[in-house]
Amino acid sequence: MKILVVGGGGREHAIIRALKKSDGVDEIWCAPGNGGISYDAKIEPIASTDVDSMVKFAKDNEIDYVIVAQDDPLALGMVDALAEVGIPAFGPDKHAARIEASKAFSKDLMKKYNIPTAAFETFDDAQAAFGYINSLEKFPVVLKADGLALGKGVLICQTKKEALSGIQEIMVDKHFGDAGNKIVVEEFLTGPEVSVLSFCDGKTCIPMISSQDHKRAHDGDTGLNTGGMGVIAPNPYYTSEVAKVCEETIFKPTLKAMEDEGCPFKGCLYFGLMITEDGPKVIEYNARFGDPEAQVVLPLLQGDFLKICKACTEGTLDDVDFSFSDKSSAIVIVASGGYPQSYAKGKVITGLTNGQIADCEYDNVHVIHAGTKIIDGQLVTNGGRVLGVVSVSNSLKEALDDAYSEIDKIKFEDAFYRHDIGAKALACLNS
Repeated sequence: MKILVVGGGGREHAIIRALKKSDGVDEIWCAPGNGGISYDAKIEPIASTDVDSMVKFAKDNEIDYVIVAQDDPLALGMVDALAEVGIPAFGPDKHAARIEASKAFSKDLMKKYNIPTAAFETFDDAQAAFGYINSLEKFPVVLKADGLALGKGVLICQTKKEALSGIQEIMVDKHFGDAGNKIVVEEFLTGPEVSVLSFCDGKTCIPMISSQDHKRAHDGDTGLNTGGMGVIAPNPYYTSEVAKVCEETIFKPTLKAMEDEGCPFKGCLYFGLMITEDGPKVIEYNARFGDPEAQVVLPLLQGDFLKICKACTEGTLDDVDFSFSDKSSAIVIVASGGYPQSYAKGKVITGLTNGQIADCEYDNVHVIHAGTKIIDGQLVTNGGRVLGVVSVSNSLKEALDDAYSEIDKIKFEDAFYRHDIGAKALACLNS
């Protein structure tokens, strides 16, 4: 089969590495891809949001199956457009992709179907939002831009002043563009965070192994929110008891709610959860594999990845056998100085051969490329999150130790990474 993966970051690289282990895969394309992905797949420089060009490429090149991995093309209806020309794809259609593309839609869905989440109010008028904030006495609060904002449209506001400034930033100054035309003001929840990706075929939802992302840019969970600076899996806070509650109160009800609303969800549904004193609650939904969660979850998958994806598309997920390894995995992201704000591109990367660590001492360690480019034969930086060092081992401590022992072999100007990925999880395991 000829497979096309739509996107160009670390998630897509992880998906491609999983596809390479699947039966029946003859050729893998990635559009637009990146420099590091070019070592594992053929690259076609089509913007992931250019639906017409992507569909034309898939049709002209007789692509058999497409994995639409990125949020924007899902929200734009790429899966629908591919279906119109007879090409099956992994991912929700435009109607179902609203579960991520509109925070207001997802919050209203949870409210209607009694799915546990933070209390909230929605506003499409800035003055009304200002008035609501002025009426509040309890802080912090969370502000969420309604639309897609590259994982950065969420502000945690500790004071009334910060919240008013945040509404100004999102709704008036349009820091996140049209994503801020509507805003969700949410109760601030506390507790351990858990990410659970799940395979869905419209009726059946099968959770994958749990993980824990680290969103803040710097050690000690300080600095600005990012797209994710590192992940560990499994998440020790996600016990079997918590998993059972989530299954009955969140996972199954969400899939049933989407079906009842006339937009059954097929693809990967991401549950961003918080384990509060009142039980697990939904922080957010994503309509695709998390990034960088996919980078640690997929290496633990025991089963044919392509076969599972196709079963999600065809509605036959119950017929596929797969499981997850009992090992642990971790990824540490190497980012460009200045990320998640302004940063330079084009910095020469050294320490890699064919995209992997040149003198790596561990077979269980590999590099995932998120923001790299090849210019005149040299691998250079081309994004905020540049690379991720992934390790799979018998314990979380071993996985983290191995990743950190190799990470300094990768060098480029102004590179930085967090030194405390997995620290809270290790403390939980040792408590």
